[in-house]
Amino acid sequence: MPELPEAEVVARQIRANLLGAQLNDCWVGRADIVREGLPTLSWYLGACLEGVARYGKSVALGFHKEGELRYIVAELGMTGLLLFRATQTKYPQHVHVRMSFTGGRESELRYWNPRRFGRMSLLDQAGLDCYRARRFGVDPLTVPRAEFINLMKTRRGRLKPLLMHQQVIAGIGNIYANEVLFRTKLHPNRDVSRLRKVTIIRLYDTMQTVLRDAISCGGSSVKDFFAPDGTEGHYKQHHLVYGKEGQLCPNSCGRVIRRFQSERSSFVCPTCQRNFKV
Repeated sequence: MPELPEAEVVARQIRANLLGAQLNDCWVGRADIVREGLPTLSWYLGACLEGVARYGKSVALGFHKEGELRYIVAELGMTGLLLFRATQTKYPQHVHVRMSFTGGRESELRYWNPRRFGRMSLLDQAGLDCYRARRFGVDPLTVPRAEFINLMKTRRGRLKPLLMHQQVIAGIGNIYANEVLFRTKLHPNRDVSRLRKVTIIRLYDTMQTVLRDAISCGGSSVKDFFAPDGTEGHYKQHHLVYGKEGQLCPNSCGRVIRRFQSERSSFVCPTCQRNFKV
């Protein structure tokens, strides 16, 4: 947490409130929160925010200055947030970066991260291209269906870890992997190589629906996720299995949702998600 829908909500709010604004100051509270590019920080002062993009669970701010485009990439990771000035946080000591702007609807964007599983990077265009190639697979929100089918047909192993493998499919984490698999009636340990084309198509369509519905709901505010303006996402109200251990299956099959542990917790209906070829 956060995952792709939450990162998309963050990117859209920043785009709506700060696009075209000028970065006047950038305070970095601890050097180790910047993965790379810290010596270039002074270049960004006076630059204008020209674009905001999402790559997987990361948000890239594109700044233009003197004919050059450079980027500040914020990894949201497991606990990272990008917040506007008025948004309160429980532990303000974990605000490690403050960016001050003029000319936008908001005057400040802060990077808050208590566990530092995510960091920030300051990159030129070549650096961003390398960063994207190294860290991100296809985007599940925009990948064409035919490309997704071909990708799945070349993979082996268990289904859920593949959906969460950021260098293969970027942006899906434990929450949405559980929800997509339940709705597709696929067991997390299904062998990817045994999926038929019709099943892969069903998986693709469900994945698209879940992610887009979650974005429209502002994401899922599980634990500590807030959008930059402090609002919580309410897609958690639409979760069918995540965190529902011991509750009756919403498909009315009469079984209860079980939780089992592998790399991450999986929530499964033993009737609706049997581990056999479909």
